Amino acid sequence: MRRLLLCRHAKSSWSDVTLADIDRPLNKRGRRDAPLMGARLAMLGVKPDAIVSSPARRTRKTARYLAGALGFPRKMVLVIDEMYEASPASLLSIIRGFDNQVEQVVMIAHNSEITVLANQLGGLGIDNIPTCGVVALDFAVRSWRDIMKRQGIQAFFEYPRKVRNK
Repeated sequence: MRRLLLCRHAKSSWSDVTLADIDRPLNKRGRRDAPLMGARLAMLGVKPDAIVSSPARRTRKTARYLAGALGFPRKMVLVIDEMYEASPASLLSIIRGFDNQVEQVVMIAHNSEITVLANQLGGLGIDNIPTCGVVALDFAVRSWRDIMKRQGIQAFFEYPRKVRNK
């Protein structure tokens, strides 16, 4: 059994238009929502073997917040350069390359690719994963390389507004 948690990065700031897209930080809401979602994932029993992130500043910071809440060593978050501006197909290739000793992975990336990938892998109809939203998919496979489209079973779909309203 493999569990893949697809996370859209927390809300980013557009206040400094001189920054390159990759350098945009989280805004106030993003800095509030990321720890909230980390706590929610911990409450749901998430214990990742790996956390992978795009190299964008906002995804790396989201990853650090989630790692802290989940008791995952922040220094062990793996930044994968190819995840920045990656297509859903490229993200799937990265997933298929995960080490098979790893059973549960949190992948923090960008929209619209993360929503498209969740829909493809789980056969879902999610219009949009909100910022800092997480879709958890379970796969009854022995190897990450065996993951196919429409094979994932949705374990949960959580996002900040839903968590705050509970």
